[in-house]
Amino acid sequence: MNVFVTGGAGYIGSVCVEELLAAGHQVTVLDNLTEGHKSAVDPRARFIQGNLGDKSLIGHALRQSNANAVIHFAAHALVGESMTNPAKYFENNVGNGLQLLQASVEAGIKKFVFSSTCATYGPPEKVPMTEDIPQRPINPYGESKLMFEKMLHWYQEIHGLEFVAFRYFNAAGASERCGEHHRIETHLIPNVLKVALGQSTHCEIYGTDYPTPDGTCIRDYIHIVDIAQAHILALKMGSQGFFNLGNGEGYSVREVIQTCEKVSGHSIPVLEKPRRAGDPPRLVAAADKAMRELGWKPRYPKLEDIVRTAWKWHQTHPEGYRD
Repeated sequence: MNVFVTGGAGYIGSVCVEELLAAGHQVTVLDNLTEGHKSAVDPRARFIQGNLGDKSLIGHALRQSNANAVIHFAAHALVGESMTNPAKYFENNVGNGLQLLQASVEAGIKKFVFSSTCATYGPPEKVPMTEDIPQRPINPYGESKLMFEKMLHWYQEIHGLEFVAFRYFNAAGASERCGEHHRIETHLIPNVLKVALGQSTHCEIYGTDYPTPDGTCIRDYIHIVDIAQAHILALKMGSQGFFNLGNGEGYSVREVIQTCEKVSGHSIPVLEKPRRAGDPPRLVAAADKAMRELGWKPRYPKLEDIVRTAWKWHQTHPEGYRD
């Protein structure tokens, strides 16, 4: 299959491109490199540097690639930034996403896989979280992803576009070649590992008085290779709709830090800070639907194994990608 991947130079996108190529697919990557890294793109893929906002470029690139399917990762994804600059998120995640959808239909593409987020749910009514709980996002980032999900539904109804939207929980880990290097790093595991690498003096815990066993937030971590495999299954299986991707196991902030200490062999000092507004105590996925309908099964269900792959990559790439 010829697969057109937007955001394929980013953290999750680059690993998905690797896995697609290993599975025998032909891949074209589109990325503007504002967040992604050219050296993260597998050299076997065809690379186009460009913006989703360039309508003529998108249409031409889709036709030239002879794509049978689109996998869409290219979104802004910083919750805090979305609260200070919502226009940036609605312009790219909704407006530019709409252009990609329309161009895909005009190019005759029938399969579309979308990188969504558990942020579409907002604070959950129950945990583990199933796909049918109410979606009430509490920031423009989550709202923009939910808006795109709704557009996918209508493009399916009106144009027959087959789609799968994956609501990720906390992506983590690394492949042998690709790992996590954000220009603004907000994720817990890489920030904790920076301390083990000697690049930071301490890591920070926001809130120690939550109604959890150790007082810190609990989150569900999922390996990026497992995320990539779910996307590949979505291309070949007949199921459509919305799917959670998580391991169904929650780990607290303190447990993550302790695991990073164990894996790295380094002591990691902690600075405790007040809660951040809007952080739910516990977010854990129920991913039974993906397992049942797509035949998906995580290869890395344990936090220690996830952290071990991340630590290995950060040790060999202490400054991340060089470009």
